[in-house]
Amino acid sequence: MLSKVYGSAVFGVEATTIAVEVNVDRGIGYHLVGLPDNAIRESNFRIAAALLNNGYKIPGKKITINMAPADLRKEGSAYDLTLALGILSASDQIVAEELERFIIMGEVSLDGSLQPIKGALPIALKAKEEGFKGFILPKVNSREAAIVEGLEVFGVEKMVEVIAYFDKGVPLEQTHVDISAAFYKNLEFPEHDFSDVKGQESIKRCMEIAAAGGHNIILIGPPGAGKTMLAKRLPSILPPMTLQEALETTKIHSVVGKIKNMGLICQRPFRSPHHTISDVALVGGGAYPQPGEISLSHNGVLFLDELPEFKRGVLEVMRQPLEDREVTISRARFTVTYPSSFMLVASMNPSPSGYFNDPDAPVTSSPMEMQRYLGKISGPLLDRIDIHIEVTPVPFEKLSEDRKGEGSIAIRKRVTEAREIQTERFDGLETVHYNAQMNTKQIREHCSLDSASLSLLKSAMERLNLSARAYDRILKVARTIADLENTSEVRGNHIAEAIQYRSLDREGWLG
Repeated sequence: MLSKVYGSAVFGVEATTIAVEVNVDRGIGYHLVGLPDNAIRESNFRIAAALLNNGYKIPGKKITINMAPADLRKEGSAYDLTLALGILSASDQIVAEELERFIIMGEVSLDGSLQPIKGALPIALKAKEEGFKGFILPKVNSREAAIVEGLEVFGVEKMVEVIAYFDKGVPLEQTHVDISAAFYKNLEFPEHDFSDVKGQESIKRCMEIAAAGGHNIILIGPPGAGKTMLAKRLPSILPPMTLQEALETTKIHSVVGKIKNMGLICQRPFRSPHHTISDVALVGGGAYPQPGEISLSHNGVLFLDELPEFKRGVLEVMRQPLEDREVTISRARFTVTYPSSFMLVASMNPSPSGYFNDPDAPVTSSPMEMQRYLGKISGPLLDRIDIHIEVTPVPFEKLSEDRKGEGSIAIRKRVTEAREIQTERFDGLETVHYNAQMNTKQIREHCSLDSASLSLLKSAMERLNLSARAYDRILKVARTIADLENTSEVRGNHIAEAIQYRSLDREGWLG
């Protein structure tokens, strides 16, 4: 007998349907073909024990299993349930007329219970696209798959439930997710709020500008000045995600198995990798490519604390993803592309001791040591960071005040209004949605200056010895400041404020 069951393989953030053909014939043997990896090859031991413990068996005949397309490499243990049902159907132990109308995935334990899988959301999207009736998978993953409307999703805990559904018509419980309810909940940020930040009004203003225009930002200051505290609160003032952004973000986290019972990810991700991270872990890759930290922070924030402590090679591999907002990983047989449109927030001490330029602290690092320390960060990487701001310690009077600062909700309202202006401005452009993404042509179009503003910018660049690369960055930031004030023209006061936010371009820092 020959039977056919369908599973799915995930490459990048897209799924490919896999047809599992099982043929049971006279003879003895178990042949699994179609480029399976070791986890799939070992599945016959798991399946044999699970079937035996649930009153079924692998027939003592010649079993040939083909995973088509046969030239595409398959990996992981998620095909256990697919293979088990194919074997039962082909050996006439069950009657499963509707087997081919479902995508079936799940790792089987020896007692027949199901373990979670990775990539449930991309698989569900592909199943709907190809017209399958439903998707049967472990219950832990069912909520993320049920986000897809128009596809019946059945979350099961044991293999016998699936067997009973096909063989005896015992109904399975369908998983339903109210997408609108999931999408609009959790818009408050009780854990991290800007009202907790005492003083630092100028830095909070900087963070607001960065959030409004999607600008990358670096905070420079001594230990304990509040750099990490401010960075952790940045997601609380970013505009709420659109449904499209929520689906994109959930898809990436689904591929690495970080969703489980969560369903749709509604809040912007905040990733803060340790400085010992490798380049592969940061940008993605490996023998079987997986998304890295920059893709896991897609539509959110990537925070690199103590930037000069990261290996220089690790920071250099970020340059292309920062520019293109996607990362492409090439292997001999295939190429995968992961989205990586994130806001980079970096923090650093101004010197190895952390107290250079601080008048109240003893100077323990010479200017030469400081230059060597800052030299770990390359010019091309700094070129992709729009805002550089110095963070100074908060005085005791401010720390001991009872008065709370402005909360995240009020700031986010202004940020969202500024983003709406930008969305309207760049309507029709696929690759540009906010000011930080503008190229030179768009900067010239949307950031035209009058003669007084041009004169101010020229004077500042000469007097403060600002580098040429600072020119476009200043214009982009000035455009965002103008959007926050809801003015169509970029004026002199916007330029003057934007110039303040280029600390590292000044002589005496990296000059």
